[in-house]
Amino acid sequence: MPASSQLPLGHFLNTEESFMYDRETRFKMEETMNAARIEYTEKGVLNMAARRCDIIRISKSTAVLAILTQFSLPKQFYLDIPDARITKVGCMLMRVNVNNTIEVRFLRLLADKELDKIFVYSTHPAHRDRVLNVRG
Repeated sequence: MPASSQLPLGHFLNTEESFMYDRETRFKMEETMNAARIEYTEKGVLNMAARRCDIIRISKSTAVLAILTQFSLPKQFYLDIPDARITKVGCMLMRVNVNNTIEVRFLRLLADKELDKIFVYSTHPAHRDRVLNVRG
């Protein structure tokens, strides 16, 4: 639920905008298929939990993950992509869909080099001929 719906109608925060979420340019989502892992803390900071998921669409700032959504998902978590050796990408849960997919927003923009590594290790047919530039 957006925060602006909880505020009174004439409240000054209704006109405020966030650069990251309101004015940022939208990056093109590209289909992919990578194994990933969600890591988050349960019950405060006592123990870390991890869930496996698949990345099915990704851009520099957002991703769509396929995961069983019957359990409670945290609002913030880390995303690890072990094949591409990308660890601890901070994420924020944006939307839970009924088809067992979630939309997440990265807390930092992914670099082009990281996206290339993700696409190289993707099992999606569109990325079959991608190679990794070892000099870059």
